[in-house]
Amino acid sequence: MDKPYSPACDENKAPILAVLTPLFADRRHVLEIGAGTGQHAVHFAPALPHLTWQASDIAAHLPGIARWLSEANLPNLPAAIALDVDGRWPQPDTRLPFDAVYSANTAHIMSWAQVERLFAGVGALLPAGAPFALYGPFSYGGRHTSQSNADFDRMLRARDPLSGVRDLDDLSRIADAAGLALEDDIAMPVNNRTLVWRKG
Repeated sequence: MDKPYSPACDENKAPILAVLTPLFADRRHVLEIGAGTGQHAVHFAPALPHLTWQASDIAAHLPGIARWLSEANLPNLPAAIALDVDGRWPQPDTRLPFDAVYSANTAHIMSWAQVERLFAGVGALLPAGAPFALYGPFSYGGRHTSQSNADFDRMLRARDPLSGVRDLDDLSRIADAAGLALEDDIAMPVNNRTLVWRKG
């Protein structure tokens, strides 16, 4: 099996790391939800050596992630774990509990019910004061921020009617229910954003 590869991960890893570096400066154990290929994990972990970066994804993606992680062989990058928002979430390690969550390009490929479970799970997992960083394309007040995002949304919904670019108003509603308050909304390249919530 060849390593999976995403060109988008190579393109966005540097600007995302620039956001995460100050955000996670005082964190110890980050959970990445939907690690995909594993490319972000192997880029972020050596740049943030003070923390343990825990990649996770659905079981089908773990072999591909393992190839990236095995090649990187980093002391703060343990084997990826299975996490399906529809299933059971990992139990926090009392010795090294998760104190931050990161996820990229996941909300728009999930159903809305799964996005709700994502936020509920993150809210239940994180301790007070911990951040949740979510990267991807988002709309505002029902309006897309660019024509390319509108086209992307149409493509997603044509492929899977349950998916689609999510609106910040809708996300804020479920975040509030999960005890997460929006702290920052950061513009990123190619009409993407990094939204940062903080557990109350």
